[in-house]
Amino acid sequence: MYAIIVTGGKQYKVQEGDVIYIEKVNAEAGESVTFDQVLAVSKGDAFVTGAPVVAGATVTGKVEKHGKGEKIIVFKYKPKKNERRKQGHRQPYTKVTIEKIQA
Repeated sequence: MYAIIVTGGKQYKVQEGDVIYIEKVNAEAGESVTFDQVLAVSKGDAFVTGAPVVAGATVTGKVEKHGKGEKIIVFKYKPKKNERRKQGHRQPYTKVTIEKIQA
């Protein structure tokens, strides 16, 4: 059984027991998080798609930890103008373990 959920503007295919890294959510480590935007659910041979979401379907997960991804460097440069700007960015994330899929 798997489901396709939307969180943080991205879509994820999840099964029970999966560990996913999503955009940061406002929940403490150890708390439970519920995703109610479920686009599709597959259970054995049956495959249910929503228009746009499946009515009554939810996916529950447990927040494991929060963190920051690897640093990326943004370097802006204009030739012959002595104009340079270096900037770094680390995207925050939340590590979630999927516990239950209800459909």
